[in-house]
Amino acid sequence: MSLGQQLHPHLPFLRRYARALTGSQAHGDAYVRAALEAIVAAPEEFPTDVDPRLGLYKTFHAIWSSSHLEDVPVSPGGSREAIAQARLARLTPLPRQALLLTALEGFTVDDVSYLIDMETTEVDALVEEALGEIEAQTRAKVLIIEDEPIIAMDIETIVRDLGHDVTAIAVTREDAVREAMADRPGLVLADIQLADDSSGIDAVKDILSEFSVPVIFITAFPERLLTGERPEPTFLITKPFQRSTVKAAISQALFFDEATAPA
Repeated sequence: MSLGQQLHPHLPFLRRYARALTGSQAHGDAYVRAALEAIVAAPEEFPTDVDPRLGLYKTFHAIWSSSHLEDVPVSPGGSREAIAQARLARLTPLPRQALLLTALEGFTVDDVSYLIDMETTEVDALVEEALGEIEAQTRAKVLIIEDEPIIAMDIETIVRDLGHDVTAIAVTREDAVREAMADRPGLVLADIQLADDSSGIDAVKDILSEFSVPVIFITAFPERLLTGERPEPTFLITKPFQRSTVKAAISQALFFDEATAPA
């Protein structure tokens, strides 16, 4: 099998990575094209002691690291992709590389160590730095709508552990709407069944009629939302919940929220 045949299946994924790294399809494709031109010009210099995919990304990084610009262009718009690009663009180059190579491309830490010529401990530190920068970008005020005190306290702890502020804990629909209007949150965590038999669904509807905010429902009655008769929530967690599940949902909801996207 020729070198071109070996590399061909990996090109769509390299283009995806290049786009995420540079923030632009045009810029990303330009770097991919330059890497391929370098391989064609000097095939004998292509790494043969590693998997072809690793060799391809290694060549790409040699081109990118020698000429990339710090100012990453970001496509306009409020789409999920544009918001993600805006966040990634705010990361400094090395942490951005380490995060994308591990989280997006699925390379091991050892692979990334080879690709960017750093020790594995340094790669781990870069990934942590990138995650920390993203967490700082997505800090938000959170309104909790939950009538069970112990569950509410547990959710509050999770929220604060992630570095967010809790504006209030509301136990009824009326409380929830009042608190949301008094201190507009950047995220709402809501139960369905509330203290006075009012509905968390109705509370969320009331809030969303006033302003847009991402919502995560945490409920023992998911079937009340998964009816197929109305737009279903993006984030729905069933009680009893795992703390890790709530943390992941919060991070995901805020990562793609246009309101907290970097300017």
